[in-house]
Amino acid sequence: MSKTALIQKLEQSQLKTNVDNFNVGDTVRVHTRILEEEKERTQVFTGTVIARKGSGLSETFSIHRVAYGEGMERVFLLHSPRISKIEVIKEGVVRRSKLYYLRGTSGKASKIKGRQNFKRQIKGNKAAEKDTTEKNVAEPVPAVQAATENAE
Repeated sequence: MSKTALIQKLEQSQLKTNVDNFNVGDTVRVHTRILEEEKERTQVFTGTVIARKGSGLSETFSIHRVAYGEGMERVFLLHSPRISKIEVIKEGVVRRSKLYYLRGTSGKASKIKGRQNFKRQIKGNKAAEKDTTEKNVAEPVPAVQAATENAE
């Protein structure tokens, strides 16, 4: 096994599989686990995704927010074990891949249009909906059976 194949195999085992799908312009809430001596707590950072960079294990995303009149930015590793959860609050409609222009803006200039019919479904609910639709299709309706028997 070559060095690069070994590295790729090791990286593949470290990748997270349950990463929520989000894009640049979305407003997200990132739950980060913080270790303070022996205690562990979760800190939430909410803001707009202004950039996504890299691929694989080294993929990062930058979040920008304005708090108390000061703009702040934070860069997260997407597959970091310190990130416990990423929630998408609002999907944004943007036409650029990097939103660095938001750094110097405030007020209405820093707003991003949101998608109109934004509904994020949980994976478990989709499976339940599919099961109910399959049952409805699979079971023949008695009136239809009677009509087909009479036609013969």
